[in-house]
Amino acid sequence: MKAGELDRYWQEATSWETDRVAQLRRSERAAWWSAGGGWACALLAGAGLVLLLPLKQLAPFVVRVDNTTGVVDVVPQANLQAEPAELVTRYFLTHYITVCERFNFPTAESDYEECGAFHSAQRNQAWYALWNPVNPSSPLNLYKDGSTVRASVSAVSFLRRANGVSDLAQVRYVKRLRRSGGTQDEATHWIATIQYAYGPPSADVRLRSWNPLGFKILDFRPEPEVIAEPAAGSAAVAAAEAGAGHPVAGTSDTQP
Repeated sequence: MKAGELDRYWQEATSWETDRVAQLRRSERAAWWSAGGGWACALLAGAGLVLLLPLKQLAPFVVRVDNTTGVVDVVPQANLQAEPAELVTRYFLTHYITVCERFNFPTAESDYEECGAFHSAQRNQAWYALWNPVNPSSPLNLYKDGSTVRASVSAVSFLRRANGVSDLAQVRYVKRLRRSGGTQDEATHWIATIQYAYGPPSADVRLRSWNPLGFKILDFRPEPEVIAEPAAGSAAVAAAEAGAGHPVAGTSDTQP
């Protein structure tokens, strides 16, 4: 073999070996990329399962049965993850029902004014008409004998309109009437549909002390629940209170 041919042979052998090494390195890189992709998919799948785990948790609830009336309802659970706005609105609705649906003559004037701090102007007109002493159904006339009414909220549910707006709530509550000189409460059950909104707080310092966030009741529609009460007088009480009714629409800062 001549010297030139031998040199050519060694060059070709070296080139072939170089190509084999490069091919091997490319295969190794491809294998590492495949392995890395597999590990990434496994990690993503694991993270997805961890995120889905809360959906598989059981949510226990308590069903409450009234021993007297037999009314069955679900005890509301505290939603610690709820938005602050919802928690504040729930508080205002509960406070409004508790104060504005009760009657105690010594605190009647203060309660009237405090409720006015939560009313729109339109709702306030109806509120004034209801409490006007010339109205035979005014609480001032119905309970002038010294009777008292207490209100306690049992449930608050928020409703969403078809257009997605959330400005409605449904509140279930119990009104307990104790007649003058009596020792037993006459209970009636109610459901109120309430339209609410938030606006600028009042410029009046006293009203702002009751309602610092500008929460407004735009519409208030109470309806009695039809529940058989063991006490004979309860049906009459419900009818009387339904007749007195609470007008639907606005409020402001007038006194009775």
